[in-house]
Amino acid sequence: MAKDINSIFFDITSEIEELALKCEKNNAIEKELYTKYEVKRGLRDLNGKGVLAGLTNISDVCASKIVDGISVPCEGNLYYRGYNIKDLVKGFLDAKHPGYEETAYLLLFGELPNKEELAHFQEMMADRRMLPPNFVRDVIMKAPSRDMMNSITRSILQLYSYDEKADDTSIPNVLRQCLNLISQFPMLMVYGYHAYNYRMGENLYAPDPKLSTAENILMMLREDRKYTELEAKILDMALVLHMDHGGGNNSTFTTHVVTSSGTDTYSTIAAAMASLKGPKHGGANIKVTQMFEDMKSVLTDWSDDDQIRAYLEALLDKQAFDKKGLIYGMGHAVYSVSDPRAEIFKRFVKQLAVEKGHEAEYALYEKVEHMAPEII
Repeated sequence: MAKDINSIFFDITSEIEELALKCEKNNAIEKELYTKYEVKRGLRDLNGKGVLAGLTNISDVCASKIVDGISVPCEGNLYYRGYNIKDLVKGFLDAKHPGYEETAYLLLFGELPNKEELAHFQEMMADRRMLPPNFVRDVIMKAPSRDMMNSITRSILQLYSYDEKADDTSIPNVLRQCLNLISQFPMLMVYGYHAYNYRMGENLYAPDPKLSTAENILMMLREDRKYTELEAKILDMALVLHMDHGGGNNSTFTTHVVTSSGTDTYSTIAAAMASLKGPKHGGANIKVTQMFEDMKSVLTDWSDDDQIRAYLEALLDKQAFDKKGLIYGMGHAVYSVSDPRAEIFKRFVKQLAVEKGHEAEYALYEKVEHMAPEII
């Protein structure tokens, strides 16, 4: 009898389970040995605190201050090139222009652009918002992935094949490649999403050079190409707030490690993307979304504090959602008292909830925000 291919590839048989147990038994390292030999477990020490894994002058996170020689938790602050993120956001909001391109210039070149430099940089980015001929058909539309991080990672690796100077790691060439990738990411993401949802290539919208990065993402994503000014402002702000985080998180650390081997830009960024996808890093956002979808399906009354509290307790007791004993989305491990990105973001998201008629959903999120710390 011929073997079933799907069974061979996808079934977890008793044999696989037995071998998995053997893997666990013979490959486990006793936790005490990490203390004995002073070895760090990834980017955290045994107490869960971050460890120095390199030096950077690009961004910095401040979550504590020294008082009388003792480290004391304080309100969180995030700095890009020495600028407080709160001041940067206020600056581009007051100036009434998108902040993503301006902040990208700051992170890349170490200084804020003047009006002329920003206009030139925006034009440079717009010119690079294109993909190689037939790339969408030959790469993105074939074997589309349900996970957009995987889809983007594959596309990045494939772009290597279209670059005649792919292995040139000189600074000018790496900068050229990075500018290309920054400009191409919106299309890799949006087209990958449409490919998985069976929207064919001829119906995909091309980017508009007159629009910002955030505006192009929304325009290309929507069937009717429409979006509100508030939606564009919030997405632009989200892009800015997630651009860097102290240089020591998992994906930026991955970039340092992989580039140290002298490999090419595409392999490096693909490795960083693979790291970012993980549920303990960037993929945590997906876990939060999934948790709330499960919560909303279980609760009969989203405004009932007792029901919400019972669900959160069930999460911690490993009786709800993924049964991992975690309430997802409750703060960032780096910060102690508050996350400045959440503070900036929250008031605008509330406006969006009102604009879209999702006040009840927003109220549920707010209740969880206040209840979870008390339960944990």
